[in-house]
Amino acid sequence: MGLYHSLLDWHHPDFPYDFHHPRRDDADAREAHPERTMSEYRTYLHNQVRELLTHYGTIDYLFFDFSYPWESDGWKGKGKEDWGSEELLAMVRTLQPGIIVNDRLDIPGDLVTPEQYQPSAAMEIDGELLRWEACQTLNGSWGYDRDNCDFKSSDMIVRMLADTVSKGGNLLLNIGPDGRGAVCATDERTLSEIGEWMRLHRNAIVGAEAAQGFTAPHGTVLTQRNDRLYVHLLHWPFGHLHLPDLAGKVRFARLLNDGSELKMTELSPDKVALTTEPGGQPAGTLTCELPVRCPDVLLPVVELYLEPDALR
Repeated sequence: MGLYHSLLDWHHPDFPYDFHHPRRDDADAREAHPERTMSEYRTYLHNQVRELLTHYGTIDYLFFDFSYPWESDGWKGKGKEDWGSEELLAMVRTLQPGIIVNDRLDIPGDLVTPEQYQPSAAMEIDGELLRWEACQTLNGSWGYDRDNCDFKSSDMIVRMLADTVSKGGNLLLNIGPDGRGAVCATDERTLSEIGEWMRLHRNAIVGAEAAQGFTAPHGTVLTQRNDRLYVHLLHWPFGHLHLPDLAGKVRFARLLNDGSELKMTELSPDKVALTTEPGGQPAGTLTCELPVRCPDVLLPVVELYLEPDALR
């Protein structure tokens, strides 16, 4: 169970105007408003969070949104001092010791939250890998937008999911119910298609993580779950899948969509290419023979059962 909590409450009479406030252009917005004090609002904010974390059982995730501690056009933003972030986070961890909290209180959290883009690599600071979560929407809008038709395809979402997990991240995917609280037909269809892919390929995602010490062939990303290595084929190759440095390290290979076995071979580096036979591959390369037709799934995945020696 996870909760989203907006640190901003523009309806609250104590919340001071700033450059994000929808009434920032009112004639008197820049005048002094002693009736709007962050100290009063901060008390309200902390009490709201306390209520959420004490009245509804175990809460696994709390997604705060968001801080902006800079100035803009003469307006002062809001950050950790305004929210009382240190005290707020301490209260959260006391009330829900096992909870995960994001990084938007203007202080470090349990994970960082890149939004509306995909990191090109695992996220790190000074060489230290970070826990992270890509925050994505189906069409670029966090709420329902009748006229926004820039929907991502199911194929794109699944590829983003595999890409995220291959880099050690999690994917948060948002939809916006319409004015009647219903899920629109496009969202429903996309989620259904993603769900069907997950039914067959969940082991390559749920409980999986970035594969350490293995090289992803061109056009693929890798995830790993214990002794299983998963090759997500972003592009379906013709005939063969060449896996560097895996010769002798895999005891079984199959397609996840139907469980069908794939023949494994090792092509000697000295083998000469003939008219109808491929040439050799670099030493240590494992070659899987693939069917000509790509499986009828959003993203085909090859599951490799690793030998114990491959995990050392």
